[in-house]
Amino acid sequence: MSTRLPYTPLPIDQSGVLYEHGPDSARREDVPRGVTTEFTIGNSRIYPGTERTVWVHSPYDASGDPLPVIVFQDGWWYLDPDGDVRGAIVLDNLIHAGAIPPMIGVFVEPGVFPGIDDARKRKNRNAEYDAFDDRYATFLLEEVLPRVDEITPTTDDPDARALCGGSSGGNCSITAAWQRPDAFRKVIALVSSFAQIPGGNPYPRLLATTPRKPLRLFLQESHRDLGWDEPEDNWLAENLRTAAALAEAAYDFRFVLGEGEHAGNHGGVLLPDALRWLWRN
Repeated sequence: MSTRLPYTPLPIDQSGVLYEHGPDSARREDVPRGVTTEFTIGNSRIYPGTERTVWVHSPYDASGDPLPVIVFQDGWWYLDPDGDVRGAIVLDNLIHAGAIPPMIGVFVEPGVFPGIDDARKRKNRNAEYDAFDDRYATFLLEEVLPRVDEITPTTDDPDARALCGGSSGGNCSITAAWQRPDAFRKVIALVSSFAQIPGGNPYPRLLATTPRKPLRLFLQESHRDLGWDEPEDNWLAENLRTAAALAEAAYDFRFVLGEGEHAGNHGGVLLPDALRWLWRN
């Protein structure tokens, strides 16, 4: 049977658009709240000199058995209950409804250099998130998830491990899964900044020349992303090229193109649907 969608008129202005959150992104009184625990990783081995905060959100009735896990980059931005994404609220609602299995949400901040006052030099975000290598995946596997397991055990099944991020965090999430499909196989990438990966976006070429990897990917992009009408550094075009390459390589992927600029609103609204789609079957 076909799915019927209500009619929604297309906005004339493609930039000043805000999507309204659905019911799965709002706190409900009848849904038990999970437990959020915070810890700090200081002087990372993979990223020397950096420190960061990590939040672990566990289901309210976690049994102690290893559970699926989703790791959100830019941690607090995805955890903030008043923000665009509201990750813990969405997890609580979907788990309670039986739409996804009970799972752990891990919200990881990008690293900062605590001894540096200059705000730009203090952040290590772009160095961590835009690099096309396996360091971030290794960092999660060796420095983050073992600490999470001390709080609540997570599965080592790569089909039950997901990564989520936006902008450079989208790059990071796809790259970590691409480099380590033995560890992570589900990805949510929102308004990804493929155009600013050092050396350029590698994915159209790699997807055309590399045997298909066992990944399931949910991508979201905005019509008016950065440089949308420019011949170079066009973030919209690089997302379209990556989606086309995924299609041509017969990947299990979904690509949602919406209105708006380079922002987290649309991706945040889509998070419940993305999680349901990733964990279908």
